[in-house]
Amino acid sequence: MPENHVSEESCSACATDIFEEKEPFWKQKEVIIISVAAAIFLIGVCLEAGLAQHVLAQIAFLAATVIAGYSIIKKGLLGVIRKHRLDMNLLMTIAAAGAFAIGHGEEGAAVMFLFFIAEFLEDYAGDRARQEVGSLLRLAPETAVVVREGREIAVHAHEVEVGEVVVVKPGEKVPLDGVITSGISSLNQAALTGESAPVVKTVGDTAFAGTICEDGYLEVRVTKRSDETILSRIVQLVDEAQRKKTPTEAFIDRFSRYYTPIVITLAALTVLLPVLLLGLPFSEWFYRGLVLLVISCPCAMAISTPVSMVSGLTAAARRGILIKGGDVIEELKDVKLIIFDKTGTLTEGRLAVTDVIGLNGATEGEVVKIAASLGVKSTHPASQAIAKKADDEKVVLAPITDFKSIAGKGITGRLNGADFYVGSRSFLSGVNSRLPLDVVDRLESEGKTLMLVGTDTHIIGVIGLKDRIRDASAGTLQALTARGIKTVMLTGDNDRAAAAIANELQLSEYYAGLLPEDKVRHVAELATAYKHVAMVGDGVNDAPAMARANVGIAMGAAGSDVAIETADIALMYDDLSKVTYLIDLSKKTMSVVKENVIVSILVKGSFAVLALPGIITLWLAVGIGDMGLSLAVILNALRIGSKR
Repeated sequence: MPENHVSEESCSACATDIFEEKEPFWKQKEVIIISVAAAIFLIGVCLEAGLAQHVLAQIAFLAATVIAGYSIIKKGLLGVIRKHRLDMNLLMTIAAAGAFAIGHGEEGAAVMFLFFIAEFLEDYAGDRARQEVGSLLRLAPETAVVVREGREIAVHAHEVEVGEVVVVKPGEKVPLDGVITSGISSLNQAALTGESAPVVKTVGDTAFAGTICEDGYLEVRVTKRSDETILSRIVQLVDEAQRKKTPTEAFIDRFSRYYTPIVITLAALTVLLPVLLLGLPFSEWFYRGLVLLVISCPCAMAISTPVSMVSGLTAAARRGILIKGGDVIEELKDVKLIIFDKTGTLTEGRLAVTDVIGLNGATEGEVVKIAASLGVKSTHPASQAIAKKADDEKVVLAPITDFKSIAGKGITGRLNGADFYVGSRSFLSGVNSRLPLDVVDRLESEGKTLMLVGTDTHIIGVIGLKDRIRDASAGTLQALTARGIKTVMLTGDNDRAAAAIANELQLSEYYAGLLPEDKVRHVAELATAYKHVAMVGDGVNDAPAMARANVGIAMGAAGSDVAIETADIALMYDDLSKVTYLIDLSKKTMSVVKENVIVSILVKGSFAVLALPGIITLWLAVGIGDMGLSLAVILNALRIGSKR
């Protein structure tokens, strides 16, 4: 059994109110206030209507007003005294006081009581969203079993240092990011990446905090502290995203700044003009002015956008999609064209050697040996595939000097006193040698990538490689086309290989033979032509091109800090179908935002018009025009999270 040395102190990953455990709903202070105020208010209604005890009823209404409205009255008065600003709290205080002044104590109490409920609903909606994000971080256990001096010791996760080894048993969660040093197990990564199926991991593989060890014993060497894990970084970025204001939110804020004073002015005129010009009863028109004052509260309108955006952001996070802000969701709805990198995006990015052809007296073995000796020093997928081919065939590699890698073209180095080159046809175009064009044409027409191997004077071989198209690629592109979105592929591969994949996937357009700077130029041109474009890439090699697009989407970002930092959207798992989900989520979110804003304006506007002839009462203005509207907006926004 491991010793228990768990510290009581909190770590940076724990010490934030986002992740605080809340009291049960029925024990929360606000719920108790609502319950007590409701009971006293009902007593007042009974005294007024059934027992004809007007004075006692007014005392009960006043008590309900003070209990429900204490914080509202306090904030309203402090806003005037300290900030010299008229806010909604003061307006509600004036409305309630005015109602009592003209003998409508029951409506004054209703104003405070219902407004308190409306404020509570708004706060509860925000807390619920933050708790959903916080629940992601709580997926990682607070304790870890670490091996120290040959013993297993249970400590708080924040006490584990980088380089230490933690033990994870079947059914337990991986406490921190690290590399597996012993064991094999299926890890359930659904909470982090959205993958439905567990992934088998063994020695050398990365294990992420919060993933569940289903059926094996693992020893994991920690590579990141508790506040640096991918999971904690995701939570931090989603929380930051929730705080960003979208263009729609900024517009609503500007609208509210004009809307509120206009309605307040209208309320004042509603009282003064009929009384001063027409000699109508003051109390009657003062009451109608109070109704307009209450209607001026833009609470539902103000929360209509942020609560929808938060719902969309958290819905995506639960599916392994990290969106950097509501402005990204808003931009996605207008995307007319999506650009895809080929290798590692539309294809799996795992090239395999399919053909080796020796030329000018060179054997296939010599071609593989030279290409692999150079390629082992490169991280390019083609070089790694050739190196694997040599390893599978037990080829002994030769030492290389003066190695150079030329981005988008190829590699070069000195072997046995001679310079050799491995790369594309354009890279070796200066070599005076005849290529077997019939063979080259055949390989390229089959969608294969060609790597030429040569010296300063001649080409000694051709290597054909092919990458497997992802299972989800065809379905995703068809779904995007059905939604009226054009699809374009950019690749550094040769034209024939690119054409074969473009035809198979029915892409709208493709551009082949591109260097990294060419991709950036093409993205810029497409962005100019289509105004709203997104680019999907691997998040590292395609970072410059993705940065030029209106929205950059990184594939397979789990474990890649660069991808998470640079992309607007990071797909934690290589699931291309989530691009379609993103488009649908964006349109759904913005549709809900539009619905909420329109309904808020229509209800408020209608109530304002109906208040003038005295059709709308104070309690209706607050109960339906504020509390009811806020509840409707919140419930409508929560529909976004239920979308699959």
